[in-house]
Amino acid sequence: MQKNLPEKKNYARIITESAVLIALGTVLSLIQVYKMPQGGAVTLGSMVPLLILAARRGPKVGCAAGAIFGIIQCVIDPMVYHPVQFILDYPLAFALLGLSGFVTGSVAKVGLGSVIGMAGRFASHLISGVVFFGQYAPKGQNVWLYSFLYQLSYLGMDMLIAIVAMVILWKPLETYVFKRKLSH
Repeated sequence: MQKNLPEKKNYARIITESAVLIALGTVLSLIQVYKMPQGGAVTLGSMVPLLILAARRGPKVGCAAGAIFGIIQCVIDPMVYHPVQFILDYPLAFALLGLSGFVTGSVAKVGLGSVIGMAGRFASHLISGVVFFGQYAPKGQNVWLYSFLYQLSYLGMDMLIAIVAMVILWKPLETYVFKRKLSH
């Protein structure tokens, strides 16, 4: 029975940590540098707390927190036209950020993991853009190219902000992300 006690304590810690980082990401998502007409915005590093959580707690926790974050984003600024589009643009897209938790260890690995997670988010939005927003493509333009360029126009900058922030924050966060993890 006592063997389960540390796990329960750790479980509560993970939930609390996830809630705090989801809340921080939500606050950062409200600071928008630029907002796109059919959804999406360049934010002040709103993906960074989720990337940190995935690096610290792994892809399972990172994906779960990302899905919750995505639903919160939909509640704050809903742009839903179809149930599948909702899934692609909100819980799935942000859950895929948790894939970054598969590659951790050094600043280079966390950077690579961040790119993988953000590429997953990009792919989900890309598919949604093709299927549900392709009608906005200029006449004669390939819908895949249109969606790719649309997603790149805001996500590219958001990704760059997140990568720069992760690199800048790496040294102070390194102890938090990895060394404290081992002692709990």
